[in-house]
Amino acid sequence: MNILDQALQIAQLHSALHIGSPPKVSEVSHALVGSESFQVALLASRLLGFLEHDAQCIAGAWQAQTLRTGHFDPQAWPVQAADFGLATTHPHPFPVCPQQLGLYAVLPDAQWVSRMVDLGVPTVQLRFKSDDIQAVHREVQAAVKAAQGSQSLLFINDHWQAAIDAGAYGVHLGQEDMQAAPLARIRAAGLRLGLSSHGYAEMVQAAQHGPSYLALGAVFPTTLKRMATAPQGLGRLHMYARLMCHLPLVAIGGIDLHSLPAVMQSGVGSVAFVRAITAAEDVSQSVAQLRACMAHSAIRA
Repeated sequence: MNILDQALQIAQLHSALHIGSPPKVSEVSHALVGSESFQVALLASRLLGFLEHDAQCIAGAWQAQTLRTGHFDPQAWPVQAADFGLATTHPHPFPVCPQQLGLYAVLPDAQWVSRMVDLGVPTVQLRFKSDDIQAVHREVQAAVKAAQGSQSLLFINDHWQAAIDAGAYGVHLGQEDMQAAPLARIRAAGLRLGLSSHGYAEMVQAAQHGPSYLALGAVFPTTLKRMATAPQGLGRLHMYARLMCHLPLVAIGGIDLHSLPAVMQSGVGSVAFVRAITAAEDVSQSVAQLRACMAHSAIRA
């Protein structure tokens, strides 16, 4: 069986991982170099719609898996951390957070944080958008005050300095912010760190920093922010969760009450919501329904 036939076989076996329009073979068969296992996995990953940096990451892992096991298995999608060059422990990790972060509410201001704390939401994130530094500090301080003495864990999106100054539980950073923020300083301040990821390459890069948790998304289409990558879908989420099972995981992006059970079946310990909470007609009822659904789905999983 030649390289193309093997790649087509893998793409068929793992069709649940496909997103986007099926590409033509001629569009994805360029620059195939390296071992046969690497070439086959790279071509298969491209056929499944993975972005090039993710396809390269998968191909490298499949090659490592082949060397480790002594044979190439088209059914065995790589899910071992070591095959991706990842250690399951970090020499200087960020402080730990619960493996099961539960319902995770992403909120626009401190008032919303206070409402969620009052409702007993286990994990909350302040995603306050402003270029006014003083306004940011006021909002972060108000959110930290609202969470003090409660069981809710508060993460601050992006504004790491304000989070340090206010003594927040943790910080959440996107990929671009991760590159610019002084991670060592955040760790030294004792804050937990959550990092966003949108595919294999970003997951691997984020995990190398020893974060407290890793966010996986966007699972489904979302209109809340312009995404550089297409929605990942449930098939990929399952594989991501298997690979990164040594970290607390948060699924995010377009998830609602209807899709929540299927998302929980992936094995993630937390699901983040924005509009399902902030745009709900009855916020208290929505939170109660989401928490009940998560608890029921976790038991069944």
